[in-house]
Amino acid sequence: MFTGIVEATGTVEALRPVPGGWRLGLSAGEVLAGVALGDSVAVNGCCLTAVEIGAGRAAFDVLEETRRRTNFPGLREGDSVNLERSLRLDGRIGGHFVSGHIDGVGRIEALEPRGADTYLRVRGPEGSGRYIISKGSIAIDGISLTVAEVEGDAWAVWLIPHTLAATNLRGRRVGDAVNLEFDLLGKYVEKLLKCGLRSIP
Repeated sequence: MFTGIVEATGTVEALRPVPGGWRLGLSAGEVLAGVALGDSVAVNGCCLTAVEIGAGRAAFDVLEETRRRTNFPGLREGDSVNLERSLRLDGRIGGHFVSGHIDGVGRIEALEPRGADTYLRVRGPEGSGRYIISKGSIAIDGISLTVAEVEGDAWAVWLIPHTLAATNLRGRRVGDAVNLEFDLLGKYVEKLLKCGLRSIP
């Protein structure tokens, strides 16, 4: 479990096929302090298990299913990725509950300054707008953000300067693919409504 508060960005060293899937290698510096083999780290919002740990670097196994559901196929050597270590029970929750399970990939339609602020608009997969509400939460590349407006399967957020400086959004462009995780509450409500609330004892 994560909070969507990005701790640092890392740099992709390699994403190569290995038996049973793919191996993602990252250099990341101090954010890896205390991370041990088998620990979970959110990489662009996707929960991955550390399988190699070195001085300022780590590697993670990536399933083909993970590649299909994320923006990982587009990762190249030198790309910046958002990193967050898993939530500690004695820590603060500054964002919202983020599972690290990516629901799909969206595309940036706008990323531009508007007055003193920065505006980000993303279009999600068909039908994804049903999970988005104004002033609700969305995780974009693992960043916990508040929805400002919704129009069908597209929505917008406003970015504070710190978010731009501390995450990979500083290097994003229109057309880029971003990982999306919708709020858990909305997905559970939808499942309950489909199953029929009256069937619950």
